[in-house]
Amino acid sequence: MVGIHTQMGEHGHSELKAFRDDAVGLRGLIAIHDTTLGPAAGGTRRYAFESEEEAVVDALRLSRAMTYKYAISGINMGGAKGVIWVEDDDHNSEELYRAYGRMVDSFGGRFVTGGDVGTDERELRWINMETDYVLGLPEQFDHPENYHGGGLGVIRAMEACCELEYDGRELGDLHVTVQGLGDMGSSIVHYLHERGAQITVSDIDAERVDEAVDEYGAGTVAPDSVYDVDCDVFAPSALGFVLNDETIPRLNCDIVCGAANNQLDDEDRHGWMLQEAGILYAPDYLANSGRTIDDTDLLRKGGYKHDRARAMIDGIADRMVEIGRRAEREERPTHEIANELAEERIEAIDRMRPKVHDVRRPELK
Repeated sequence: MVGIHTQMGEHGHSELKAFRDDAVGLRGLIAIHDTTLGPAAGGTRRYAFESEEEAVVDALRLSRAMTYKYAISGINMGGAKGVIWVEDDDHNSEELYRAYGRMVDSFGGRFVTGGDVGTDERELRWINMETDYVLGLPEQFDHPENYHGGGLGVIRAMEACCELEYDGRELGDLHVTVQGLGDMGSSIVHYLHERGAQITVSDIDAERVDEAVDEYGAGTVAPDSVYDVDCDVFAPSALGFVLNDETIPRLNCDIVCGAANNQLDDEDRHGWMLQEAGILYAPDYLANSGRTIDDTDLLRKGGYKHDRARAMIDGIADRMVEIGRRAEREERPTHEIANELAEERIEAIDRMRPKVHDVRRPELK
């Protein structure tokens, strides 16, 4: 295993806190990447990692992605991520999450957390019993019915990709394959159905697939065949690292735009593979930033304002068009352009002021 400090230094991480509580079986990590733009925020992932190294890599990669997500979205927050390493998916209890909540609270507001894989509303409420620094509880927001900021953000990125790839062709004229029907994937299917798109879905959970078929008339494909579907848009919306040496040559689409984090197994190599294959890639931390924009609006002055958050989510399309056009002009992959734009904002703010360590407590409506 590469040394932890070496891994942190590769991408400029400032802090990695490891902790455990044997009484409740808690093992975990909180990674803080960069606080130039503001105090750090990121979701908490509960997952049965195969090794400590895998858990560390996940925490570091996800927290770095959060920094870039905030930067490219115009949000004044730093990137972080919490990881709870469990033996299996059934390892989930109030005691576990309350112990973790005390770890979140120990940062005194320098780290604010929300949901992620394995951590939903119930788990956030358990964390909230021990700390105020929690985002994503329904009572914190004034949302319209059937609204999902994360899913809507992916749709905005898809619409921008259509403008770039098809000269403005509507989503309703396209065939979209959605891999993963969790919270984000299901919301994407909902918005695609509203727009009249042809939808194919895939998930290891047969019940979720059946629900998508019954409610939206979606077609289905087995999980191991999802990369081979002949479609316009492939939307990876489950776990990360799915675009790799094996899967990219199997893709039969023009656009990759989905909700999963860290979709590229090796960012540089696989970003270039997509470019050379003529596939337009929506950088994952841009496409999936809608929920983050929505959640962190709670931390802005006056608390959550839906119109303000919605306007920023709509802006995802503009940023995707800017990235796509620049990538085409410069004949470079979109992930490189997105990274440069994020880094430029961080560097500009860094010249204005030192890294910040103030705290922001969510305000209830």
